[in-house]
Amino acid sequence: MNKKIVGASLGSCVHVAGVYRFLQLAEEFGYRSLFLGPAISVPELVRVIEREKPHVVMVGYRLYEEAARQLFTELKNSLQEKKLLRSVRLLLSCTPALRDVATKVGIFDTIFTGEESFEDVVQSLKKGNVSRLSREQYPQTLPERIQAKAPFPILRHHFGLPTVEETVRGIADISETKVLDVISLGPDQNAQEFFFHPEKMKREESGSGGVPVRNREDLERIYQASRRGNFPLLRCYSGTNDLVRWAKLLKETINVAWGAVPIFWYSVLDGRSQRSLDEAIRENQEAVRTYIELGVPIEGLEAHQWSLRDAPDSVAVAAFYLACHQAKKFGARYYVAQYMFNTPPGIAPWADLAKMFAKQELVAELEDDHFQIFTQVRGGLAHFASNLGVAKGQLGATTALGLFLKPHIVHVVGFSEGVRLVGSKEVIESAQIVNGVLKDLLWGLPDIARDSRIQERKEELKEEVKILLDTIRGLGEKKEDPLVSPQTLAEAVRRGILDAPHLLGNSEALGRVKTRIVQGVVRPVDEEGRVISEQERLRRLGF
Repeated sequence: MNKKIVGASLGSCVHVAGVYRFLQLAEEFGYRSLFLGPAISVPELVRVIEREKPHVVMVGYRLYEEAARQLFTELKNSLQEKKLLRSVRLLLSCTPALRDVATKVGIFDTIFTGEESFEDVVQSLKKGNVSRLSREQYPQTLPERIQAKAPFPILRHHFGLPTVEETVRGIADISETKVLDVISLGPDQNAQEFFFHPEKMKREESGSGGVPVRNREDLERIYQASRRGNFPLLRCYSGTNDLVRWAKLLKETINVAWGAVPIFWYSVLDGRSQRSLDEAIRENQEAVRTYIELGVPIEGLEAHQWSLRDAPDSVAVAAFYLACHQAKKFGARYYVAQYMFNTPPGIAPWADLAKMFAKQELVAELEDDHFQIFTQVRGGLAHFASNLGVAKGQLGATTALGLFLKPHIVHVVGFSEGVRLVGSKEVIESAQIVNGVLKDLLWGLPDIARDSRIQERKEELKEEVKILLDTIRGLGEKKEDPLVSPQTLAEAVRRGILDAPHLLGNSEALGRVKTRIVQGVVRPVDEEGRVISEQERLRRLGF
């Protein structure tokens, strides 16, 4: 039997809009609602409570302080007399000026004044009084955090300022506001590449691109700064050298929420380390296995690395599948699948969605009782305008687009990240923009996946990806699983099965493919700019 909720405005108050909307929201969570209307007397409300035996009563009152004190006291006494006070949860919608009066009367489980986040309103229907949540009620593992916050996605944001002190203060501020569930620590490139080899660091670049963490104590200080507010989870870049040592350090110091490791990158391919392609693949795979052994969920930082370099959509989708397939093969229990929209800039929204739906459907085939995939959406940083007003609009738009994938995680990209490092104020404002999108669009979006253009493009991509994967398998027919063989994967890049225009001249890649955005779609083209199929591209490579 569904729970029952009753709502009414009390006394002479005729303001019912807030109460009525709350009842509508409650129905979304399985409540049966009974709306009594405006200006309901205390005796009338108590009679309804006695007759209907609701689980929750939402009371509205927005008028005068002294009248409120008398009404709330009368309601308390009447319910006590009828022995009903402990059998029902009382919620109140009022003005901020009446909060103290209502608190002193002491009968309301939750008091809403319009200053709460929409998420807090929803959580009151799920858990009770959100203002009384203790540290223990903020889960400290990714799967539990996602489950606790549903139907809302959890929010994450990168953060790392040029000094450890600034970063510690900023993380404390962000944690206190409760706007993020996950803070992703962004160390500077010196730390990512040379944390375990400080003698190789370039002093003039300290703090460039992130926080200059230099020892275990820096990470521990940062973690302690987050132990307040809503106790957000912490994660961190995986490092571009010594990834296995980084994995163990992050688990020990910040209880890393999940690890994010590529297959091919942080190598000579992108210049973020000097590891050869073969060396990078092997060490990256060892890092993935290490996170899994530590009981940490894993994310494959792969597909968007190809799209950032203008690879054909088919290559990006194939790389996306490879990362997920690898994680399952290595025994992961939980996998974070990141879908980066607007990458490369200029891709049409419908084509972007087709690409993402193709990714989602392909990896869905890998899920089972022992392997769960969490969907994470984000906007592409290169997409954001330098005009911050425009960038704010783009943040809202790309968040809205991502909701069609029904994400578990929204990776918030700060609206000012395209211009400068974001401080805590920009992080908080960016998260609030995203929360505004969630408030308006989380429920009731149309089933856009049925759009004929999206369907056609999605199926085309899936077929192209199967061709790419079969071609890679053909390189390593004697291997047990060519799709996780470092030798086979490296060969797939060197021979151009996986290729991108920006890799031209790279010693470890072919770099021969050319692409264009044609009617909103990223496609391979020949020397004359004519669109060619993936089959034709591979045929020209000798496959």
